[in-house]
Amino acid sequence: MKDLFTFFFLFLLSISVYPQKRELIYLWPDKVPGELKAKQPPSIDTSNNDNIVRFSEVTNPAIEIYLADPAIKNGSAVIVCPGGGYSILAYDLEGSEIAAWLNKLGFTAFVLQYRVPDKKEGALLDVQRAMRIVRNNSQKWKIDPEKIGVMGFSAGGSLSARASTLFNKRTYPPVDKSDSLSCRPSFTMLIYPAYLDQGANLTLTPELQLSKEVPPVFIFQTADDPYGNSALVMAGALRNAKLSVELHLLPVGGHGYGLRPGKVAAETWPLLAEKWLRSVLKDK
Repeated sequence: MKDLFTFFFLFLLSISVYPQKRELIYLWPDKVPGELKAKQPPSIDTSNNDNIVRFSEVTNPAIEIYLADPAIKNGSAVIVCPGGGYSILAYDLEGSEIAAWLNKLGFTAFVLQYRVPDKKEGALLDVQRAMRIVRNNSQKWKIDPEKIGVMGFSAGGSLSARASTLFNKRTYPPVDKSDSLSCRPSFTMLIYPAYLDQGANLTLTPELQLSKEVPPVFIFQTADDPYGNSALVMAGALRNAKLSVELHLLPVGGHGYGLRPGKVAAETWPLLAEKWLRSVLKDK
């Protein structure tokens, strides 16, 4: 009976998360650097009944490609980093659903399947490698290599912030010609980000090294989010460094809402983010 339920769940996943066959590019053609386990398809957590698809283990990191309609395509792209506490990936809530929204705005989107669980350092390698692969294939996908951003939710926001501040850190030996390119994002969106205030006395996480090269950053958060201070600290640090940052803070909304309807925060941030994106890209 359990096997039948698992089969039925995977079937529903295939028609909901993957309504059409999309290209999946694996980031590491040979051994995954720092990974001890063999490459396997993502493991799916079926223990919750809350309408969220969770990848509980990723050992073969990849990007799933969401191409924009050529009629509205704007030549820009976003790598989307789902959240999940670096333990799981909330793959539809903060991944595939976000990519579909970006497509409607004319963006080509790439949902990042970075390593979990508890592989924070490996996740940084994955997002850096993903950025380089997208940039190297920009002509193929008809996107501007100078207009490739990163976007993350919760722990994915942490990963996006790390990608946006640690792009000069060489974290793995070059694999191919993609690795000769920059992994610096052109712009960054952090939606209810976590773990950015892990410095002394809840200050900026020491790992996040701010420089003049840090791209423009959009941050959305709610005051009642248990990770709310993370956004405030990041925004304050960017402001003090005289870097471009836009922060929006709603009084209520909690955490982990993605784009799901019925929640004010989920219905508010996309409008603000869209306006910010158009402004930022107009200047590039």
